Amino acid sequence: MRRKIALIGGGQIGGVLAQLIAAKELADVVMVDIVEGLPQGKMLDIAEAAHIGRYDSSVNGSNSYEALENSDICIVTAGVPRKPGMSRDDLLSINSKIISSVAENIKKYAPNSIVIVISNPLDAMVTLMQKVTQFPHNRVIGQAGVLDSSRFATFLAWELNVSAKDVHAMVLGGHGDTMVPIIRYANVNGVPAQELLERKHGEKAKDILDAIIKRTRDAGGEVVALLKTGSAFYSPAAAAVEMAEAILKNQRRVLAIAAFLNGEFGVSGYYMGVPAILGENGAESVLEFQLNEEEKQMFEVSLNSVKKNVEDMKRLGF
Repeated sequence: MRRKIALIGGGQIGGVLAQLIAAKELADVVMVDIVEGLPQGKMLDIAEAAHIGRYDSSVNGSNSYEALENSDICIVTAGVPRKPGMSRDDLLSINSKIISSVAENIKKYAPNSIVIVISNPLDAMVTLMQKVTQFPHNRVIGQAGVLDSSRFATFLAWELNVSAKDVHAMVLGGHGDTMVPIIRYANVNGVPAQELLERKHGEKAKDILDAIIKRTRDAGGEVVALLKTGSAFYSPAAAAVEMAEAILKNQRRVLAIAAFLNGEFGVSGYYMGVPAILGENGAESVLEFQLNEEEKQMFEVSLNSVKKNVEDMKRLGF
């Protein structure tokens, strides 16, 4: 029997998720959204391309959470983006209410699933998801580092004029302005990226690298500024599918995800972006490595940002 992925949220990310999962024949897909007709229409559109795309995955839309039954993975994109005039507390409050409701229904209808949270503010929302579902921490994870790492690798590839496929780079920490790109280990098929930049640009290499790091941190906002009416959806969806595939196929991929820390990297009791092994049980273990002093300082700043998000969410009653 084919596995099943449930998508909670029928927006732009949800639509691309459904299309990618179906095209890969990774699993049968159901999309759940409260807007009548929206998930049904999007999934019918994708189903009608099955002949062209040569895929047999079952794709269905529903307005009922009962459709989550027997899901192996639930990918959560539900929530609203921050709009002009909306305070950070407004966003936290609105999305916390939405995620609380989603979590209750996942707990009820898909109690054995692994949950991947994409909704923002990510670090707080994945924390709330685990709190409400009471699932083991390894079965509730957040998508952030896979996307941020891909952006970092892409920008390095552009600067070095090489294929992005051959650039390996990792971004840790919270999903936001304080994320921590680890340049020390970034490489082009084993060749240190920093050394290549220095050979190409000499003394200007540091300034160029700083600009790449800043662009990585601001990448989501750059897309928002260009689109004007929305936020990124192709790349977040692709990142979540990579995580889901690692889980369903028990690939034991090492990916940067928002995982719950129990002392790793000196952090206990918080979700943070770290390298973790993803397999059939979700986040099976965190791969800890030694950070240098500069990286430790950046990681600490990022941790404090995550703590503030979580504390503000609790202050608002969640």
